[in-house]
Amino acid sequence: MTSPFSLRIFVANGDPDGLRIVERSNWIGKAIVFPRPLLPTIKQREEFAQTGVYLLLGPRPDGDGEMIYIGEGDPVKPRLENHFSNKDFWTRAVFFVAGSGQLNKAHVQFLESQLIERAKDAKRMRLENIKSENEPTLSEADRADMLVFLDHMLSMLPVLGISAFELTRASDNRIAGTTLLNCVGKGLKAQGYESNQGFVVKANSQASDEITTSMQQQMHGIVDLRQDLIDSEVLKRVGDSYIFKQDYSFSSPSTAAAIVLGRSANGRTEWKDGNGRTLKEIQTQQATL
Repeated sequence: MTSPFSLRIFVANGDPDGLRIVERSNWIGKAIVFPRPLLPTIKQREEFAQTGVYLLLGPRPDGDGEMIYIGEGDPVKPRLENHFSNKDFWTRAVFFVAGSGQLNKAHVQFLESQLIERAKDAKRMRLENIKSENEPTLSEADRADMLVFLDHMLSMLPVLGISAFELTRASDNRIAGTTLLNCVGKGLKAQGYESNQGFVVKANSQASDEITTSMQQQMHGIVDLRQDLIDSEVLKRVGDSYIFKQDYSFSSPSTAAAIVLGRSANGRTEWKDGNGRTLKEIQTQQATL
């Protein structure tokens, strides 16, 4: 069970979209969040001279969603300067550091390796890293410390708008009061539910092996997402349909229904409970209680 925590966000230059220093309650680490154009004017801050692990984020070439690059630096400043000159895609960055002497090169290499593997497992965002980094050998005590550091980082990132590492949780973590819903069509059946992460389609649900012409022409983002799910083997061809090989969280029930049915779909009417009530009807009833 997760524990409550608080974040302190310091807006360093008074611009909410500018440099932000984010600290977590009862933790030695902190996050530095900034848009790319600010790097030349803020890189003299002491945090940039520290050892840390960083994330670069920016729009995908197809314009649908974001992609991410994960790296480490000892210190982070020259690595970010290099990416400022040589990596075009990123528009914002986040890096994590700790107090003086708290992190070393092996520590941040371990964090980098863990983050890359978790991003691959979650399959929520396209990963720009070409290859995985080998996990360094740490002492038992150092490894335990870094796993705690990692957990604190992972708990902060969704609050900062970064969901690349969020694994879809088991169905017993559904929003209170929700029920398991079905989406049926073209001989297909999928099951899903609402969660804090979005709308989750359960593993072993079916999805259409075809998409309509109108979807191809008008819903490029959904088509690209579907192809990403196939490429990452979240969807795997089995017979005349695709099968979800893991629970997967979508941004909305409509996106989930469109992927399942292979066409434009209103998720609030396509997803129904065992009694035939639509998600819209269920939500309307809950709103009046």
